[in-house]
Amino acid sequence: MEAHEHRLQVPRTARYYQLGELATAHQLFVVCHGYGQLASYFIRHFRLAVDHVPGTVVVAPEGLSRFYLQGNGGRVGATWMTSEDRLTEIEDFSAYLDTLLHQLRAACPADVEVTVLGFSQGATTVSRWLLRSRFTPVHLVLWAGTFPNDVDPAAAAALLARIPRLTVVCGDSDSYLPEERVNEQLALLRQLGAQPHMIWFEGRHEMKPPILHQLAQQ
Repeated sequence: MEAHEHRLQVPRTARYYQLGELATAHQLFVVCHGYGQLASYFIRHFRLAVDHVPGTVVVAPEGLSRFYLQGNGGRVGATWMTSEDRLTEIEDFSAYLDTLLHQLRAACPADVEVTVLGFSQGATTVSRWLLRSRFTPVHLVLWAGTFPNDVDPAAAAALLARIPRLTVVCGDSDSYLPEERVNEQLALLRQLGAQPHMIWFEGRHEMKPPILHQLAQQ
């Protein structure tokens, strides 16, 4: 007898970290980590921006799936999605991020501006989320990651047309995203009607707090 696949929606607890006070926020950064990272470590890169740009708040949600990075113990990382049951995971994290954002904005001043930033796998994550969401940020930052190329071009073009600012950030020695792939990504975004601002830095597949500081100042 063949087994039949079913779906069951269940409540679960998601974790996120926050720097800064929502009640006095002028700008809110929602930042999504890369594959195998944890939000508690990822958010540390943003301390410089929060400490030196008044009114800046950073919130780092964590992927819903965790795993041991090596073997059966030791360091733990999180992921937003894998190839297994991928579409369901995308719908789940999109609903999660929508729920979180609604809660955060309710606690902020009405005129708070929201920037969405994704690093590595997080760049694809936030892109897929925004394609499903009614929310549009004032600034989308794709850091060492890509906008998905397997989505409906009309929906992608409509989303990118609504976002006032789009920034792509990458290291000049990033083995995961070499210059050739970055140029392909820029070409895709322009084909979809976007006008991305490109920032190169000296480094690899990593975050750079001084650049995050600059983004917060803008």
